[in-house]
Amino acid sequence: MTPEFEAVRTVAMLMALAARTAPKGKGVDTIEVEVLTGTDLTDLADAMRAYGEEHTLGFFLRDAKNIEKADACVLIGCRGQQTAGINCGGCGYPTCTEMAAAVEEAKSDGFPFRGPNCVIRMTDLGIAVGSAVKTASIHNVDNRVFYSGGVGARTLSLLPDCTVVYALPLKASGKNIFFDRS
Repeated sequence: MTPEFEAVRTVAMLMALAARTAPKGKGVDTIEVEVLTGTDLTDLADAMRAYGEEHTLGFFLRDAKNIEKADACVLIGCRGQQTAGINCGGCGYPTCTEMAAAVEEAKSDGFPFRGPNCVIRMTDLGIAVGSAVKTASIHNVDNRVFYSGGVGARTLSLLPDCTVVYALPLKASGKNIFFDRS
């Protein structure tokens, strides 16, 4: 293992810390984080490729190649169906109780993410992802936020309680592999 690879693994752990300590609505933490390396990256890439082929989504195939070349990948997900209890209506329902009832009725089999989701929890997810990528940037680790990787992670049930997941692949090399992609 190269010093760069070891540094990426350390930064991945710091990114997990940044996601965990990011501000959360009403101080309730519904964020889950996992760091993947080695064969777990291959499994994730395979799941992304299968989903992309099944749903004719070419960018999943492109992104799977990046996951395979990554040194590590941070998964950040959210238990988005845990309401904030403030009846803001951001989820599309007048009350949190009505959203919770809709969760019970929702048919989300076959969809990449599971809804409905509390808008406060989705905001928490965005802040956690932003805090993590900021941490990678501070430490000069190339990264990108992948919707496709989050979908792959959900198909593998890597964060089974999470309704929405994003993948943040990481690489230390002379050229950023996440840009200028074909």
